[in-house]
Amino acid sequence: MTVMETTGTRTDTCAGPPQQNRRPDGDDHYTISEVVAFTGLTAHTLRWYERIGLMPHIDRSHTGQRRYTNRDLDWLDLVGKLRLTGMPVADMVRYAELVREGDHTYGERFQLLKTTREDVLARIDELRGTLAVLDRKISFYADAGQALASERSR
Repeated sequence: MTVMETTGTRTDTCAGPPQQNRRPDGDDHYTISEVVAFTGLTAHTLRWYERIGLMPHIDRSHTGQRRYTNRDLDWLDLVGKLRLTGMPVADMVRYAELVREGDHTYGERFQLLKTTREDVLARIDELRGTLAVLDRKISFYADAGQALASERSR
């Protein structure tokens, strides 16, 4: 079972809308270098994600090359969003494990994402305060610059 597979009647979609330039489902076999180009991640990072359990089992070609699918790209998009939230890697791995375990883990997944959301909101508040300080400084220097320019033009 891959991370993206669902059990039951509800679908847990991974990320936002599908990305452009993707192959149709069924013809969506991407090499690691193509995934690097799509995601901006390094091949080393992709292999590491697989090794630590953040990525599901990745299919292999008859020559042993990894073959990623659109679902894998969707999952990587979600992982990228989780990284941006500041979620620790251990929590991301735990989330991936919970998804693989099935629908009976919805409550734990909910709590994990809710906690992360609360952390993001707290960081946003902190950044708003930081932005207000920057805005005051910018305003001060803009006003001071205008005053200096006026003084020099006299």
